Amino acid sequence: MGIRNYLIEGVSGTGKTSVCKELQRRGYYAINGDRELAYQGDPETGTRTDGVTHEHHIWHVDKVKALVANQDEAVTFFCGGSRNFSKFIDLFDGVFVLEVDIDTLNRRLDERPENEWGGKKTERELIARLHQTKEDIPKNGIIIDATAPIEHVVDEIVRQCEENKRQRHKNKNAGNIL
Repeated sequence: MGIRNYLIEGVSGTGKTSVCKELQRRGYYAINGDRELAYQGDPETGTRTDGVTHEHHIWHVDKVKALVANQDEAVTFFCGGSRNFSKFIDLFDGVFVLEVDIDTLNRRLDERPENEWGGKKTERELIARLHQTKEDIPKNGIIIDATAPIEHVVDEIVRQCEENKRQRHKNKNAGNIL
């Protein structure tokens, strides 16, 4: 949906949904991928699967590609986690990874109802392991300290996007000088 497109990732409890809501409140086009793009499927093939498991929480690749190709917005943020991000991560101008310390993560998960992901003991154990290993998130994303108040977290993301835009513009113009 945007001329520039950014992915905001992180383990459950780091603030992806809160960041999405704050970006929307500020007038940015932000997609909650966990609600608008996600389904249960095989991360390699995209084939739908039965049941609800973390490993099969994936996004519709064709929908992501279509949204990125649409240039109606100056910038679009895709917020959420996906086990098949490797299928579309190269479409983004940048990736932000929200990080929090384990105490903050546990406090946030304590506030979740049991029927929300991360509310059950087994889910929390998985989230704690993923927090420690970082095996489930993009490796080369820009790390954002998500322990700060949400306004500051979003300020930093927007600042980094503007820096990315300036750098791209500078690199593009440098190529025209020759």
